Amino acid sequence: MSIGLLGKKLGMTQVYNDQGAVIPATLVQAGPCNILQIKGQEKDGYSAIQIGFEDRKKKRATKAETGHCLKAKTSAKKWVREIRDDADTEYQLGQSLTVDIFEGVEKVDVTGTSKGRGFAGVVKRWGFRGGPASHGSTKHRTLGSIGAGTDPGRVFKGKKMSGRMGGVRITVRNLDVVKIDKSRNLLVIRGAIPGPNGGYIIIRKSKYY
Repeated sequence: MSIGLLGKKLGMTQVYNDQGAVIPATLVQAGPCNILQIKGQEKDGYSAIQIGFEDRKKKRATKAETGHCLKAKTSAKKWVREIRDDADTEYQLGQSLTVDIFEGVEKVDVTGTSKGRGFAGVVKRWGFRGGPASHGSTKHRTLGSIGAGTDPGRVFKGKKMSGRMGGVRITVRNLDVVKIDKSRNLLVIRGAIPGPNGGYIIIRKSKYY
């Protein structure tokens, strides 16, 4: 079975390990997710399952969303994503995937959208040192030179400058799974994960473990 679920970040907490040390951990609601579509190598060119998380209110669901989910005999979902699966695994349309699929998994990769920080300068956004803090300086938190004049006569793409910070897709890899609560579909993951409390995330079995 594909080791991947959609979930929601609930917040951070603390747990104790066997030695009595405090471990910072994130509480995640992992599933349940329904399989809305099964994609195969012959028809689609790759193997994947499309899963949905959390029911959407009927008045907010479009006819296309409702009709698509009716094929799987389930209600329209708030968040829908694909999880690649190269293994020859038998799935059923409408099948419910729960946190049980992470049984025995020690490390996971978590993908989410980072918190939006708005327009930020280079000191906050990129960690620049800034200019002198003494009297007479007119450049306390600005960046220095952004390029030469005549040659090349332009600013290179990717130059670290002020701009919109956060609100981007981030994947944190090789996070330890501390505990699984099957009765409430909860996953306790060591450390921090991207996004605000209540933000949607994708949890997969670690790719490099």
